[in-house]
Amino acid sequence: MAVLTAPTNEILRLQEDLKRALKKPVEKRHWGMVIDMRKCTGCHSCTVACIAENKLPPGVVYRPVIDQEKGIYPHVGRSFLPRPCQHCGDAPCVRACPVGASYKRPDGIVGLDYDKCVGCRYCIAACPYGARTFDFGEYYTAATPALQDYEKLSSFEYGKKRPRDGKSSPVGNVRKCTFCLHRLDAGMLPACVTTCIGHATYFGDLNDPNSLVAELAARPNATVLKPEMGTKPSVYYLI
Repeated sequence: MAVLTAPTNEILRLQEDLKRALKKPVEKRHWGMVIDMRKCTGCHSCTVACIAENKLPPGVVYRPVIDQEKGIYPHVGRSFLPRPCQHCGDAPCVRACPVGASYKRPDGIVGLDYDKCVGCRYCIAACPYGARTFDFGEYYTAATPALQDYEKLSSFEYGKKRPRDGKSSPVGNVRKCTFCLHRLDAGMLPACVTTCIGHATYFGDLNDPNSLVAELAARPNATVLKPEMGTKPSVYYLI
């Protein structure tokens, strides 16, 4: 009989937590993430998975991993900080948007209405975490003999099929991490969670005290980025 390893058990628990959360009314859920910085190896698999899952063009990254060097030679080391959108409870980007394109969902996700976004980029300036980027309509294969078909594939952010034809949204819009909302609606965990080789990323309902993510977020070594900003992030870090 095969014995499940601890990381496998954690993924299975996250999946069960997700199923339980999806049975609740949307306003009763609070999606959140916990990232264990002690486990992150800086492999960038989460970044690559996010780009592939959301079909992101050049210059648009939802899940960067910041490489930090610490110490003084010869006693130096490196640490890695995955930095998705923090999905703040009090989001400066929402307040800064002049057309109401940035909004807060009842489940805690900060969303973007591409049909309302005018590309002013005020929200990029307002975000204290640098979690937003702009889609200039670029392609990886633009300078090659032929633009590849895979770069024209539609994305499914916010439940709407959007072909990438270089003319319509999200080209000309601000873009950001959605916690893989399209996957959540299908009962799947975000791509960055399932591809993390260090099993450093956890996701679930922070309103569920029995969920793994709520348990981890309540630990004494859990913190948030820039707490002095008062933004009430939904992403916690174990240090």
